[in-house]
Amino acid sequence: MRFPILLAAILATMTLSAALPGTANAQATRTWVSGVGDDVNPCSRTAPCKTFAGAISKTAAGGAISVLDPGGYGAVTITKAISIQSDPGLGSILNVSTNGILINAGANDTVFISGLIIDGSTGASSGLNGVRFLAGKSLVMRDCIIRGNLAADPNGNGFLMANTAGNASALLSNCLITSNRVGVQIAPTGGALAKVTLDRVVIEGSSGAGVLAAQGGSVRLTNSVLTRNAPGLAVTGNGKIISLGNNTIINNNPDGEPTDLVPLK
Repeated sequence: MRFPILLAAILATMTLSAALPGTANAQATRTWVSGVGDDVNPCSRTAPCKTFAGAISKTAAGGAISVLDPGGYGAVTITKAISIQSDPGLGSILNVSTNGILINAGANDTVFISGLIIDGSTGASSGLNGVRFLAGKSLVMRDCIIRGNLAADPNGNGFLMANTAGNASALLSNCLITSNRVGVQIAPTGGALAKVTLDRVVIEGSSGAGVLAAQGGSVRLTNSVLTRNAPGLAVTGNGKIISLGNNTIINNNPDGEPTDLVPLK
């Protein structure tokens, strides 16, 4: 008589276990990538993944992906709050014919990226955009190099802020943006607004504008260098480029002018 009761208890336990997420499938708050990793790994420190795309699927929202050693970690689409951290120059993305980093996150999500080389150029081919921001609350990038994005308009940007809703912001600090069609373009759509601060950023060698602020876009420029762009600064619609001082804008064709000058306080 006790056997049916015992069997029922075992079946109930199995059903409950099946309904709960397994520990093996849980996302970690911190993951790692390595040039000798494998995306079938759990992305732990001792069993790292091979690509950012592989690691991000195993990283919880608000978590961090760290680069262990030199390697090319592939293009990645970011759909949640995340941090991708590398010692400067250690981690790289080769983004021929695609976007290096596509950010399409939630309205309250902040993304942090540091130390990456995003390279769109290999000979006759080039990248679409180094970084393309479509949705999210804010982005912070520091110590990065973005180069070789020469695709035709509306692509070909080192950094493109093109959010379709809300009032998004970005800070780029201590970055080199070189040899793109357009260095930095701020072009929100659908009535959205975007504000980008460039601090200690070098933008050079753009075949088009170094910085382009379109309708709804605002750029704050400080401690930065723009050279060998065509032109250096450009605005369309009600776009704004605000100089906060201590910028070097020289040897562009033409240099262009900020729409506003605001002294540092």
